[in-house]
Amino acid sequence: MKKLNIGIYGFGVVGQGLYSVLQKSKTVDAKVSSVCVKQKNKIRTIKEPLLTLDREKILNNPDVNVVVELIDDAAEAYHLVKESLYKGKSVVSGNKKMWAAHLEELIHIQNETGKSLLYDASACGSIPIIRNLEEYYDNDLLKSITGILNGSSNYILTQIFRDGKVYANALKEAQALGFAESNPESDVSGSDSLYKLIIITAHAFGIIVSSDDIFRFGIDNISDFDVQFAKEKGLRIKLIARVTKAEDGKISMYVVPEFVSPDKYIYNVEDEYNGVIIEGEFYDKQFMFGKGAGAYPTGSAVLSDITALSHNYKYEYKKRKYFKIPEFTNRVSLKVYLRYDRTEDLRHFDFEEIFEQYAGLGTHFVVGKISLEKLIKIKDILPGLPVFLGVL
Repeated sequence: MKKLNIGIYGFGVVGQGLYSVLQKSKTVDAKVSSVCVKQKNKIRTIKEPLLTLDREKILNNPDVNVVVELIDDAAEAYHLVKESLYKGKSVVSGNKKMWAAHLEELIHIQNETGKSLLYDASACGSIPIIRNLEEYYDNDLLKSITGILNGSSNYILTQIFRDGKVYANALKEAQALGFAESNPESDVSGSDSLYKLIIITAHAFGIIVSSDDIFRFGIDNISDFDVQFAKEKGLRIKLIARVTKAEDGKISMYVVPEFVSPDKYIYNVEDEYNGVIIEGEFYDKQFMFGKGAGAYPTGSAVLSDITALSHNYKYEYKKRKYFKIPEFTNRVSLKVYLRYDRTEDLRHFDFEEIFEQYAGLGTHFVVGKISLEKLIKIKDILPGLPVFLGVL
């Protein structure tokens, strides 16, 4: 087992969780030599000389052989990871936005430098989805991956459906408990889930898709009307990320709220938990479940990557190396529920077929079939419209 000398960037919720579990772990021969932070006077559980404000102290220390990147700035994280690799250091990171934007380039740099990049914590909190896709599902038999990938939005929806709270109050509670950020946009808009889906898809099917090409719609416009519609049909709304391989071999992806029935595994995934369903040709469906938010669950996932590094582990990207990389398509039709408050907003949605339509006092809805290709064309105007969209 290799001895690890670790430099950590960032000491927020996950950084503190990692430091705590590292002190208790007996499975890895590792020590933290430096923790780089932005603010000097913040109250922390660790003090100088372990703390530093100088980002170069870790990068230029030849004794540090592992960099753990846990900051919230995706642009800065990218530069730190890139510089660390070129300085001969392996990297563990939880920055899903950074990985989703730069995965292809960083894989190339990893191969060029011979170092390891591990980022299981970036995808599903405590669920080891990436390592399982790399090792257990290292074949061409996968059909789909469906998941609740964001613990914050799932906590909010749980409070709405289980405890009868309105969206604004559920969001405040999630923020107070540390499940949602003070600016929750990435969680509730579906962006966080989208970044994770891009990473998971790279390991599941070998293809790396730009976030601009994938349709995403969040939960921030959910109303009491939408909740009542779901409850009357015995359903719950969950923010779902999905990648599916069609019979022609092409894959489609989206992040959209879904109306989920009680017979589905993810119906009972509540609070800050994540749930992932992996479907294959011969093993039908397999379900993974675990906490997707919080200091210790995510810190433990980072620790797992650090432990793997002590055994010289690295991702092989087997789907990219040994199999034909599939094409991506948005030529897929979905059955959706659309609630709109102004009749003029319906004109933006080019439905192929309408199954049900309701016009009330100020609130209307349509249930119909529409393609992802048509939805992606209006994705930039959707956030400004008073509408809610969900897959049925």
